[in-house]
Amino acid sequence: MAALQAEPSLDVLIADRVDFPRDKACGDGIAPHAVDVLDELGCADEVVGGHASIPRLRLQLRSRGVDRTMPRPTYVIPRQELDHRLVTAAKHAGARLQRRKVTDVRRGRDHLDLGDGLTGRVVIGADGVHSVLRRQSRFSEPRMAMALRGYVPTPVELRGAQTIVFGHERQPAYAWCFDRGDGWANVGYGELLPGAHTTPSKQQMIALLEELIPGTTAEATDWRGAKLPLSDGDWRPGRGRLLLAGDAAGLVNPMTGEGIFYAVLTGMAAGRAASDAIAAGDPFSAATRYRRQVEPLLGRHLKHVDIAARLCRSDTVLAAGLGAAAGSQRVFDDLVELGLAHGSITPHALSALARRLPQAIARSRRHRP
Repeated sequence: MAALQAEPSLDVLIADRVDFPRDKACGDGIAPHAVDVLDELGCADEVVGGHASIPRLRLQLRSRGVDRTMPRPTYVIPRQELDHRLVTAAKHAGARLQRRKVTDVRRGRDHLDLGDGLTGRVVIGADGVHSVLRRQSRFSEPRMAMALRGYVPTPVELRGAQTIVFGHERQPAYAWCFDRGDGWANVGYGELLPGAHTTPSKQQMIALLEELIPGTTAEATDWRGAKLPLSDGDWRPGRGRLLLAGDAAGLVNPMTGEGIFYAVLTGMAAGRAASDAIAAGDPFSAATRYRRQVEPLLGRHLKHVDIAARLCRSDTVLAAGLGAAAGSQRVFDDLVELGLAHGSITPHALSALARRLPQAIARSRRHRP
């Protein structure tokens, strides 16, 4: 959409290897910052219209927790419906959708050849966690998390909120229940994978979800799992004519697992960079233009959220952070910006965390077996 917004005469093709839309494992949370990007593209009402906004966020680790109203409400929209609405908006803007499979990337003199008859002066890879285009660009593989999602009638006590309960064994790991506002909720469990060949089973993840948020699994349906490529403080923009966006670029928040904001933001930037490069008669400059657009928006944030995620591997630090957020709306708001959008570790939040740490350390020692 961004490319067509910049230059309506461009030929934009969306290629998907299977029928579209299809269900995907996702927490379905749409941060208001993602809606801002959609509004900039002129399709926010088309994408989120008709869905209830969710005002509250609850975070809990054992007996420590915080329950507050977010600065702006979020939406929870099933991923299959979200993708359908996004592609419909793109088609209305002039894009074409075809079922095609990318099998390879071959560099021609003035284009990229993706196999199956697909060529392009600039290619934007938004092909997810197992991105063929990322591998072809020879970028290192990101750290992975594993998540399992289902749908359940929303428990009465969990209505009107996005609820996250952190695990007891290792961090980052948490269960969630995100009310959709239509009588149903997205529920699930996710954790950082300790190694490439270590993956919890579906049964184990469902058991952990039930342990952390009782009453969320008995009536659940449509279980679906997926790996998440976590950001490691940097990102993988692509090279030359080939750009990577969203999960394909290794852009999933390592603290929260949020990825939709990153995806729509980088998708918009990639479209604009592609259009600008073609208009300048230099499609090979697309990746450089793309990085220049995204770095001011995400560069500092990605480094800060990587630090925060590493700190939160400690239950003690996580408990101190929750205590600081419970004691201050300002700290809570700062953490929401860091976890759902492109915020940074603010001096105020850092100071509040430091004040809470001694108490959290003492409590941890008292409960140590």
